[in-house]
Amino acid sequence: MHNTGWKTWLGRGWRSLAGGAARLLSHGGDRKTLVLPAVYRSSARQAMPKSTPAALRRFSEFPVARKAINTIKDRIAGMRWRVQRVGASPAENDGDQRVRILLANLNAPNADDSFRSFTEQVIEDVLVGGWGAIEAQLTADPARPLVLWPVDGSTVRIYAGWTGLADEPRYAQVTPWGRRIDLRNDELIYIRLNPRTHTPFGMGRLEVAFETISWLLSAQEYAARLASNTVVQFALWLQEMPPASYDKVISWWQNEIEGTGKVPIIANLPSKPEVLRFGEGSDRDLRLEWQKFLIRIIADAFDLPPLLLGLEQDVNRATADAVIEEAFRTAVVPTARLYAEHITREIIGRKLGWSDLEFLFEDLEVFDERAQAEMDEILLRNDVLVPDEVRARRRLPPLAGGRGALTYGERQQGASFQSVTRDS
Repeated sequence: MHNTGWKTWLGRGWRSLAGGAARLLSHGGDRKTLVLPAVYRSSARQAMPKSTPAALRRFSEFPVARKAINTIKDRIAGMRWRVQRVGASPAENDGDQRVRILLANLNAPNADDSFRSFTEQVIEDVLVGGWGAIEAQLTADPARPLVLWPVDGSTVRIYAGWTGLADEPRYAQVTPWGRRIDLRNDELIYIRLNPRTHTPFGMGRLEVAFETISWLLSAQEYAARLASNTVVQFALWLQEMPPASYDKVISWWQNEIEGTGKVPIIANLPSKPEVLRFGEGSDRDLRLEWQKFLIRIIADAFDLPPLLLGLEQDVNRATADAVIEEAFRTAVVPTARLYAEHITREIIGRKLGWSDLEFLFEDLEVFDERAQAEMDEILLRNDVLVPDEVRARRRLPPLAGGRGALTYGERQQGASFQSVTRDS
């Protein structure tokens, strides 16, 4: 009876929460998925489970894993971004009302989130389990045509037999209490990291490092117990003492000596006791090198160098910049482009029907400011870019008089013509 009452109370609470979330918007676009804590934790010590969503969520709170996740997630969430027409000039983008509407909409995707907080939640799920999920619904407000919610990707199930029909559900959100919410392909954007042919699900970077993290947790737990003196590190060998006296010696040691700081005096023994050590009695017993090796494996799983997870002994000033730049290009850029492609294809193109617009992160190619400035100069001198395009990328206004829309060659011809006119 008590269990039934608890389930009834929890069900009413979540139904009330879902109903309150649905009333946040007055222009339609009601949410179908539910906000829920998908992880149930237990403080009891249990055997290591399989790679379940609950275990992955728990491991994502482990300091080394959290550092790896935040290194990628925070960099993507903090990037500058823009919406533009494909192949259009900066002036054409500024004059397109759809671009302005979409910019405002993405800056506030729902009543609670900003673009940064929204992106952090989705990228977190992509990195943890390869299951980033976004619910997208249309509204009746032309100034705010979209409402987007981040969805707990671990609760999303995929209908493997989906035929591709627009009205047929492709996904379903299954809540912990068994409720199933069907979702069409245009209602849920499902971002898979590391897609494979033998399964419809992706594989997150934390999922790749799952076993390694479990080993590291075990090693750190043993080291903590050893450092706090809760692991037996030696034994006494009393060669000629009768077994009946063992309990007396142990009881005397625990009651009179252990934890008191007293000097033990052992007398009247048949022979001198011998100390048998189980380890070296040094930091090597903490298995620090083994822990460092495991951290390197975790860094590999996240496509990060060990430097960014705190292992700095094998890096110097000459190689640190190159290592960090390589981490940006191997870990951050692919994930950011995957996220941007889904926004462009699934949200802007499929949901809104604006296939001529695209979402871009501005900082994917800009890592070294000096190198970028030199590259811009080369492109300007070879008539690949015009000054207004470079200024727009740096969020600067166009040059007055339309001079910024001219190529380098056109400006040189104009200057030569003015010089000839003055001489004549």
